[in-house]
Amino acid sequence: MGPAAIWLGARFYARYWLDLPARLRGKRDQRVTLGAGLVARLRRSLMDRDIPLWLNAPLQELLLEDGRVSGAVVVKDGVAQRVRARRGVLLAMGGFAHNVPMRQAFQQAPIGADWTAAAPGATGDGIRMGQALGAALGFMQSAWWSPSYRMPDGSVLALIAGKAYPGSIMVNRKGQRFTNEAQPYEDVVKDQYASEARGEGAIPCYLIFDARFRQQYPVGHIKPGKMVGDSQLPGELFSSGLLTRADSLQGLAEALDIDASGLAATVERFNAHARAGRDPDFGRGDSEHDRYYADPKVQPNPCLGPLDSGPYYALRCEAGDLDTKGGLLCDEHARVLKESGEVIPGLYAAGNTSAAVMGDTYPGAGATIGSAMTFAYLAAQHALTDQEPADE
Repeated sequence: MGPAAIWLGARFYARYWLDLPARLRGKRDQRVTLGAGLVARLRRSLMDRDIPLWLNAPLQELLLEDGRVSGAVVVKDGVAQRVRARRGVLLAMGGFAHNVPMRQAFQQAPIGADWTAAAPGATGDGIRMGQALGAALGFMQSAWWSPSYRMPDGSVLALIAGKAYPGSIMVNRKGQRFTNEAQPYEDVVKDQYASEARGEGAIPCYLIFDARFRQQYPVGHIKPGKMVGDSQLPGELFSSGLLTRADSLQGLAEALDIDASGLAATVERFNAHARAGRDPDFGRGDSEHDRYYADPKVQPNPCLGPLDSGPYYALRCEAGDLDTKGGLLCDEHARVLKESGEVIPGLYAAGNTSAAVMGDTYPGAGATIGSAMTFAYLAAQHALTDQEPADE
């Protein structure tokens, strides 16, 4: 960590502790950062412009007049209201991650809604309403795939942190690696499905790591052992089978009911390559992306380290996602298109309601919110400057 980063951290730390009014109101800091900070800024912009925000107000129907979308029926406080839209309607309602029939119709098996970390409202309503008007669809087989894990209470978390750190591997039921664990998480799940299709039992798979990893690094929401030891973790993490611990790899394989000899051979091969700093099997650590999420203090390859220090651990990982990315096909102005390529006048889509501009790839963090904001902006610009307003 450089001097600039240390100075910035010290400034934030001092500002937090010296903010006496906020400290007197409560223990929590009232500032928000990262994604929450972005949402807060957008919300403030609405407030500054006196733009109403209706919560718990589902869209019931799109209104069509003379072949043009002219408004919508919205249920507010239990009452259906017709909302007139002179310039157009923008659908930004999420994907269909929680719509099991749609997932099973368009996506590969095994699939459902049990492994998704998407918002509960991602039920495909906007996509189905666009379809009803003749909209074309794209990338319906795709999702923002990410390994996920199901908590004992049934909630689902995406596995973002942990899989690229040295001292860990992902294995299927044969005890074999099947992917470059440090690559974009969308590609990890694609490899997970490919392993499952080969009959190797990769859904679920297991993130295996040793005591050194457990002490040093977070895995998902679980903090490093140096911060929160095993005895301080909720017991249900272990009793539910989400997290497994054993003194030896043999014992771990038996507890997971996976191939013990396969796991031993995999770890032996991986350890030899890790000590040399290269992964000839899957190229882990070869790209800048891989190394960005790893530990720069570990050299020559910050993604690679041997698993040789017991006890050993396993985190059960599903073939999850952040949401689906297939939806209404749009043009460069975010206008929804028909199968013929014609525009549906007055109808726009952005975010996971639209077919992803990223296609079947995932370039990196922010690809979802960034593209959603961009095309929502383009839609608004087009509606205000190029779209003829509907008659009052």
